[in-house]
Amino acid sequence: MRPIPMESSSCYTKRLSRGCRLCRKGAKMVLLVTGRCGESCYYCPLSEAKKGKDVVYADELLVSRDEDIILEAEAIGARGTGITGGDPLMAMERTVRYIRLLKERFGPGHHVHLYTATVDRQKFLELQEAGLDELRIHPPIEHWPHLERLGIAEALEGSIMKVGFEVPAIPGELEGLLSVCRHAADLGLDFVNLNELEVSETNCQALLGRGFRVSSDVSSAMQGSMEIALQAMEEMGDEVPMHFCSSSFKDRVQLRERLKRRAKRVARPMDLVTSEGMVLLGIVETDDLPAAAKLLEDRHDVPPDLLYLDESRDRLEVAPWVLEDLAALLPFRCYLVEEYPTADRLEVERQPLN
Repeated sequence: MRPIPMESSSCYTKRLSRGCRLCRKGAKMVLLVTGRCGESCYYCPLSEAKKGKDVVYADELLVSRDEDIILEAEAIGARGTGITGGDPLMAMERTVRYIRLLKERFGPGHHVHLYTATVDRQKFLELQEAGLDELRIHPPIEHWPHLERLGIAEALEGSIMKVGFEVPAIPGELEGLLSVCRHAADLGLDFVNLNELEVSETNCQALLGRGFRVSSDVSSAMQGSMEIALQAMEEMGDEVPMHFCSSSFKDRVQLRERLKRRAKRVARPMDLVTSEGMVLLGIVETDDLPAAAKLLEDRHDVPPDLLYLDESRDRLEVAPWVLEDLAALLPFRCYLVEEYPTADRLEVERQPLN
């Protein structure tokens, strides 16, 4: 079966899982319920801020209360949630509570999928009872040659959830990947997802030490990962639905679409939103921000809804078209800034205006 092409070199055979279809639209919130994990996969790309730490993030927002999760889901107009880690089953009580919270708040149609390296029948049943729609099992690489020993079939007996495998496409591991795919076919699983292997701050030394190399200076993808995924898909044919998700797809499609959804909902009258979902705004930096705001209001007749004093970031935010017109007349530093519309408001570009 010839793979069906998607954006950014991703592709699939037969059908995409519902979780992947919603991710493609940017309509899935990513809920990291813990950075803890019982495995130590050398290729794990989880960031330093999360890896091994018992923290909760809803997309880029560090969660301190349950309501933070609901607010982030509303901010992106989420139609579903991907629960991840670490391993969510290391924080089982919390994970079950969050699934129920999401289902109660947004209804049974809010699609929830979950990633885990744990095979545990009792926990799978608890997840199903809580309302989990899709289970994605990640068997660590050392188990690929003998997956039958994990007891996955027994753990899934009687399950009504959609279930699949999700693993990285590791160069040089074709036989292992085929073993994963064949076991999925033997079990009658719903899908196999192959992710392009990516380098990060936490796995860089492990990957480079094993001889892997990045595809280019502007990519985090590893050479040969895409090729081995496509080879596995070709050899498996239509035995099991398969999906290759490229590194660039995650950034250029999934993330971009989520940013656009969030920007549309959180942008203020003073913000400009780009076609990529970024926010453009004017920034004033000075030692006396309240005085700067008063000057703009009183002397230059700037409406209050086009100004915002952000004390947490020590800056005065101004509608960009206003600040561009006034910057040459002002006695303080002015910038045009492009930021992500996310909770952390990551700045990506800054242009001086005076």
